[in-house]
Amino acid sequence: MANQLVVLFEHPEWQKPLWAALRRRGVAYEPCDLKRAAFDPDAVPAAPLYFNQASPSAYVRGNTRAVPLALSLMRSLELSGAKVLNGSRAFLLELSKSAQCALLNTLDIPHPRSLAFNDPEAALAHWTGGWPALLKPEQGGSGARMFLLNSGEELLRLLRDQPSLWLPDNLLLLQEYFPVDPARGIVRMEFLGGKLLYAMRVISHGAFNLCPSVECNPEGGGDSACAIPEKAPAKPVEFHPYPEVPAAAVAMGEKIMAAGGLDVGGIEYLEAASENGEDRLIFYDVNANSNLRAPIGEAFGFDPFERVVDYLVSQIAGTASGTT
Repeated sequence: MANQLVVLFEHPEWQKPLWAALRRRGVAYEPCDLKRAAFDPDAVPAAPLYFNQASPSAYVRGNTRAVPLALSLMRSLELSGAKVLNGSRAFLLELSKSAQCALLNTLDIPHPRSLAFNDPEAALAHWTGGWPALLKPEQGGSGARMFLLNSGEELLRLLRDQPSLWLPDNLLLLQEYFPVDPARGIVRMEFLGGKLLYAMRVISHGAFNLCPSVECNPEGGGDSACAIPEKAPAKPVEFHPYPEVPAAAVAMGEKIMAAGGLDVGGIEYLEAASENGEDRLIFYDVNANSNLRAPIGEAFGFDPFERVVDYLVSQIAGTASGTT
């Protein structure tokens, strides 16, 4: 095998910092573009280590076929004995908001009440979370096709007027809404090898697309390489280093990473006020495809993509020695 590593990807702009770091370190790698691909299940693997960087939001960029091919390829690779970082188990978790809720429930981690449905009348018959509520695609990603709804009538009207919201898998989610302090936003923790890499506060200014990639949410605004959102927020999304992230939040994030089979990932939570005035940490999103933000890493004194390459090199060495 000439290559030490194959990276599965769909969004070329997201990958550029990783490609650059791999080249700097002299890692022999092959990019596998999932948008137009084919594989022979009898002929894999082509390298001892694979790194999955596929995103559930591929469908909003017209790349719907990338997700099922990525999943099928990873299953074949795993059955053939290859090591796949963020493999099929992690990817299936990212593809399903309801599965994320079920996992959080088994771990006894606070999370919003949620309801998966394929019919709006059935949803209204079973929804007990009150209004307003968030509507999300079951296969989410980058805040695509999310709406804050104030009533069941709004839900019925929205799905009647915009039937394309059922794409790509004809499953949607109603989720309990928690207002947050706009000045504090939400917290996103990035994990690498199951351990915290860094945490940041994200101030959304009303946007749902909180993708941390600089290509999608440039520093201070500007041209974006992202197809989301369709309507830009009043102000650019802000990302701030958060060194004071509570130890309890980190511990819960580590539990999610381990239980979900994630090697690299981003975990998001919000701080909801409780009756006694203390913040409750509500975990609501698990991201296996983690777009790191170089300026945040630099604020902590390191290049996050170099840290990813450190991890990949250690995993390559482990596959060579049979220890991973």
